[in-house]
Amino acid sequence: MPALPRPASGPGSRYTARAATTRPRPTPPARRHTDVVSLTHRLTERDLWLTAMVHEHRVLTAPQITRLAFSSPRSAQRRLRTLHQYAVLDSFRPLVQTGSAPEHYTLGPLGATLLAAHTGCEPAALGWRPTSTGRIAYSPSLGHDVGVNELLTLLAAQARHTTRTGLALWLSERSCARRWDDMIRPDAYAHWQDPSSAAESPGALPFFLEYDTGTQSLSRVEAKLAGYAAFTTSTRTRPALLIHTRTASRDRALRHRLTQPARDLNLRVATSSLDFTTDTPWGPWWTPLEPAARRSTLAVLATHWTDLTPAAGLEPTDADTALTLPVPPLPPATPA
Repeated sequence: MPALPRPASGPGSRYTARAATTRPRPTPPARRHTDVVSLTHRLTERDLWLTAMVHEHRVLTAPQITRLAFSSPRSAQRRLRTLHQYAVLDSFRPLVQTGSAPEHYTLGPLGATLLAAHTGCEPAALGWRPTSTGRIAYSPSLGHDVGVNELLTLLAAQARHTTRTGLALWLSERSCARRWDDMIRPDAYAHWQDPSSAAESPGALPFFLEYDTGTQSLSRVEAKLAGYAAFTTSTRTRPALLIHTRTASRDRALRHRLTQPARDLNLRVATSSLDFTTDTPWGPWWTPLEPAARRSTLAVLATHWTDLTPAAGLEPTDADTALTLPVPPLPPATPA
């Protein structure tokens, strides 16, 4: 019997190199044989949003989906199980060193067909294949991708609890590459809004995110700064650059290496690590790459950097389709 591929592992990944991707578990209910037409009276606006969201961000865990769109884990579990049975969503559960990982959801075959019909394009334009879930489950970047989405869903979900606070915009790595791949390729781009920042713009803190898992050398991370400086110069726009690391020790190493280059390139950069931002990444955990800087909240950063402006290239063009437009970070409504 040929050896199975090894699941995602390595520095910065929570997933161990084991012989299989999933733990043994009870056999789920059989998928229902259905088609897109028969789903028209079964799917809600939230379901359509979730289909687009999972396609945009490749993989979202059950807790991430719950915090964005559901009132409780139980209600999320019921709806996700139904969408999985209809093949709108696919799922897997990776092995971890201790305990059990949450269910990870990806776009299913009926979801791909549905999204193509809803956006008026051919299914091939989605880039979805029957092997897509397997490629994601065994991807070396799985831990990185889940980490990016964990950070951003925590930020986005704040709007459900605090008025006008949260993400007004969230672009995935793929959407960023579509717009700016000739200069930069961040892991995400977003607009954080917070009334306490005293900013007039709803996108009070426009920022690129570099989610550093420690697998790249310090010199390679430093080399990325030149691209962001070129972007700022050529587009005459100035988003902040947030660098999130796994550990405080890696954060200190990056700060030691990047402070002078960031100052020379006139970039607005702040760093933090998972040691601080586990549940409240908007809190006072971000330290600008400036002399004698102190940890600040995202709102304080927006007030401190008065010259920030949203990135260029966000306006829809004739080349855009419904598929390439940004997906709202939250659903149009969040029923129970």
